[in-house]
Formats: sequence, C-alpha cells, structure tokens
Amino acid sequence: MEYLQLILGFALLVAGGEALVRGAVSAATRFGVSPLLIGLTLVGFGTSTPELVTSLQAALGGFPGIAVGNVIGSNIANILLIVGVAAVIMPMTVDAQAFRRDGAALAIATALAVAVILLGTLERWMGGVLVMALLAYIWVAYKTDGVALPSSEVPGVAPAYGFVWVALGLAVGGIALTIFGARLTVDAAVTLALLWGMSETVVGLTVVAVGTSLPELVTSVMAALRRESGIAFGNVIGSNIYNILGILGVTALVQPIPIPPQIAQLDVWVMTAATILLIMAVVAWQRIGRGVGLAFLGAYAAYTAWLVAGV
Repeated sequence: MEYLQLILGFALLVAGGEALVRGAVSAATRFGVSPLLIGLTLVGFGTSTPELVTSLQAALGGFPGIAVGNVIGSNIANILLIVGVAAVIMPMTVDAQAFRRDGAALAIATALAVAVILLGTLERWMGGVLVMALLAYIWVAYKTDGVALPSSEVPGVAPAYGFVWVALGLAVGGIALTIFGARLTVDAAVTLALLWGMSETVVGLTVVAVGTSLPELVTSVMAALRRESGIAFGNVIGSNIYNILGILGVTALVQPIPIPPQIAQLDVWVMTAATILLIMAVVAWQRIGRGVGLAFLGAYAAYTAWLVAGV
C-alpha cells in the first residue's frame, strides 16, 4: 500500500510542478516583476509549505530530530540535489546583480541558523528574530526587483493565461497539488524508513527532507526543461531562505525545541559548506554548469551514504 501511495504522490507532484511553473511565469509578467522575484517568493515559499507543515507537526509531536533535521536536510538537498539535477538538465545562468542581494540574504540566514543551532535550544525569541528577518528580506526583494521581461520574451507564457487571476489560480493550484503529493509521499516514505530501522534524526535529514523538497525538485526540473533559469534558481534560493527564517522561526514561536546533537556536530556544517560552494560558483562563473551540477550530485550521494552508514 505504501508503494502505491508513493506512486500517486509522485504523479501529483509532477502535475503540480508543471502548473506552478506555468502560472508563476505568467503571473510575473502580469504583475510587472521578474521571474526571479516570483521564484524567490510565490514559488520558493509555496513549495516550502510541506516543510512548514512537517516541522510544526514534528515539533508538536515531540520529534525535534525530524522538526530541525527536516529544515537542515531540505536546504542541503535543495542545493546539492535539486540545483545539481536542474543544472545537469539545463545549465542555469544567474543574474549576478540580483544575486548580490539574494546571495547575501542566504548567507545571513545560514549564519543565523548556525548560531541558533549551536546554542542548543530553539527558543521563542529566536523564532521572532528569524521571522522578522524574513519579513525584512521580502520587503527589500520587492523594492529592489527589476522590471519584468515583456511577455513575448518569456518562454512558456501561453495566451490562455491573459487574466492575472487565472495565472495566480494556476500557480496556487500547482502549490496545492505539490503539497498534497508531498504529504502522500512523505507519509509512505517515513513508514517504510522506520520499518527499515532508521533513526528519527536520520529520517528527518534524508527521507523527510527529500520528501518535503520534492515540490522544489519537480518545480526546478520543470523550470529547467522550460529554460526558466530564474524560476529554477530563485525557487531554491527562496526556499532555503524561507526554510531557515520562516520554518525554524514559526516552529520556535509555536513550540520551542531542543537541537539534536548530531545536527549541531555535522549536518549544519554540511549545509553551510553547500551554501558557500553555491555562492562561490555563482560569483566565479555567474552560472551553474553541468560540471558543477554533477559535483553537487556526487557530494549529496556521499553525504547520504554517510548518514545511512551511520545508522
């Protein structure tokens, strides 16, 4: 039964990802903002909703390993797995000027994550600081965003999406499908993983993290196939910023949680290293090519193997 649930979940994820990308790109042109900003906000935050729901449920249920491991593991998967897969499919060109703002926000968010995790407990006041930082970033991103491309120059925008509410409805419907698909997939995957004898923290860092990152994966792959590098890359950057500032922040406000020692000793440093490598690649080449994508995938395979071997 769990295997059938996995197949259904994946099918919903693919359908939702396609609808989300189509609607988001169309909405960007109708609102007069760039696809990158839509990727950072509507797509990035929307596809992170499964992480929010999962971390809140885990925190309230007394599973801090899953609550925190889900966020840290998702950020690692977003960079090494999702950027890796998307770049192998279609190398991603990055706007260096826009990335100065978003790369700086990602670096600050990562530094804040390291700080709160090393303190050992995620308290409510820390959650308040993280949420305020997220609101400040959204405001700055909106105020400094460039003008969108004319709709005729944005691939994948169909005339049928001429009304902005139709485009938004398509994007929101895509988010709903991806969230529901992710929920089915994660529930089945966690059941199977626990039956295989994996620990709570490792389940959070691997199965739950990848499962809740499936909307990002599907959305970025769909965007890469449609040559929408702004959506594909912005989705990952926006999701990682939101995962730290939004999900850890809201989770701490609702339910303060202790940080599992394994995450403070290893996994937060893997996330930090992956973030630094991503920023360095963009600064050096203004793109993520297939070679970098393959290196990211290799690093993620090694990290996952290390976790599973340590079980």
